[in-house]
Amino acid sequence: MKKFLLLFSICFITALSVAQEVKCEVSINFNRLDGVDVTMFDDMKQAIYEFVNNRKWTGDVFKENEKIECSMLIELTSVQSNTSFKGNIQIQSRRPVYGTSYNSTVFSFKDESFDFEYDRFANLEYSESTFLNNLTSTLAFYTYMVIGYDYDTYKLEGGTKYFQKAQQIAGAAQSSGSPGWTSSELRNRYWLVENHLTPRFRNLRICMYEYHRKGFDQMSTDAKTGRDAVTAALNKLEVVHRNFPNSFNIRVFFDSKNKEIIKLYQEVPREEKEKILRLLNTIDPANTINYQKIL
Repeated sequence: MKKFLLLFSICFITALSVAQEVKCEVSINFNRLDGVDVTMFDDMKQAIYEFVNNRKWTGDVFKENEKIECSMLIELTSVQSNTSFKGNIQIQSRRPVYGTSYNSTVFSFKDESFDFEYDRFANLEYSESTFLNNLTSTLAFYTYMVIGYDYDTYKLEGGTKYFQKAQQIAGAAQSSGSPGWTSSELRNRYWLVENHLTPRFRNLRICMYEYHRKGFDQMSTDAKTGRDAVTAALNKLEVVHRNFPNSFNIRVFFDSKNKEIIKLYQEVPREEKEKILRLLNTIDPANTINYQKIL
């Protein structure tokens, strides 16, 4: 009995020490394809699920309830061969708000340029420093981006080393010829991480931290103090917008946050509504019509 308990303890400790960081839901949409073996996509979904969820991405230990919840939706638009596919991938991550049952969307992005090779009879090969194939490089890139964004919401610039890992993957993919990785393109993986790590976008990362940790995480105990912190965080984006109007990364931020922001300010006094509207219409003009819902 003692031997059994010892063995159980060792196994339990070992399991904890390699606990994965993300809990990712994977979906494959192949409705636009005709004349294909649909059983292949069950294998594809399972392989991608295991690649993302069963891999150790950081040196930190996560409990089951601490895992970063995210989703990857891959929509296939055409088949070039039995192993070659074109489509897009949409990634979304969320994190719990302290003291509530609410989950706040942290990162939401649809990548329209996702071409990849997949062989259902081969393992998914991946190297952090070497480009092996576009499927695993893209999956790893977005997993590190999700982790980086999540860490940034708990500690100021806490996700830096994971953004750097994503940047390393992007750098290795530069010469692959696959779309989404080159600096000559606009609003792609390369610029998503490149901008995020440059000092000129530091206020965006400060905003991410203050918006979540000083803002939403405080609302269960003091709603007004938390909301004021969110307002102060959003004000920090004015400098970024002034220097880089309609920048890609600011666009990604508001694509993830605009519905949440609207809901947050719908119940505040009229004066506060008008003040936040002036700010939002300045830094996020693309959603001006949506922000009228605040009134």
